[in-house]
Amino acid sequence: MRRFVQAFGNAPWPPPLPRDVGETLSATPPRYNIGKRRPAAVIFDRGDGPVVEDFDWGLVPRWSPLPETPYTTVTARLARAPRSRIFRRPWETRRCAVPMNGYYKWDRSGEMPVPYFIQAQDGEPLFAAGLWDHWDKDTPELYTFAVLTHPNPAIPAPLVPDGPVFMPAAAIGNWLTGPPTLRLLDTMPQPMLEAYPVSRRIRSPDVDDYTLLEPAPHERHDDETDGDWLAHAFDDDD
Repeated sequence: MRRFVQAFGNAPWPPPLPRDVGETLSATPPRYNIGKRRPAAVIFDRGDGPVVEDFDWGLVPRWSPLPETPYTTVTARLARAPRSRIFRRPWETRRCAVPMNGYYKWDRSGEMPVPYFIQAQDGEPLFAAGLWDHWDKDTPELYTFAVLTHPNPAIPAPLVPDGPVFMPAAAIGNWLTGPPTLRLLDTMPQPMLEAYPVSRRIRSPDVDDYTLLEPAPHERHDDETDGDWLAHAFDDDD
């Protein structure tokens, strides 16, 4: 997972989600191609209840000498995060939920990689478990986050069954402020998912509009003559 979508509009939000949180999410500008170092709306709690703010995707630990990392931190493996030097402190004290309509994932089982969009079968927003941190060694300060991932058999073939850890809205409060136990997420029922192929235009971080969600058959693509599409495709490792 290296790209996802937040385009909520006036979608109804489940009752366990505080009304002001739902209203803020509905007012969030639509983003159809969120990639690393790009802002995204996250739900977190500083101690006064859940709120929504824009954080940059790709966690920068508070102890980093620079506002960046030499490695990709957009995702964190659920099984390893509690012991990781980068993610251990956020796991203990700074957890968040990342709402999304769905996310993009590449199928590399054939001769040519094909991007798919994965979403809930019922069309409802998804909430991914995440971790956040605050970097303040210089200005501007950074608030950043990572998405937790694990094996997920709900992801349809031909895609690799591995992706974000999703939770129902009713579980968000406990995840944000309760004890950080692996069991909470390990045993979390995952929503039924569906996937369909989309345009390889998602490989460009500068393309961000609703047409990226349109189904796109991949028998033939004019943009395959670019010469560099393959290299860009593999920038998005799962």
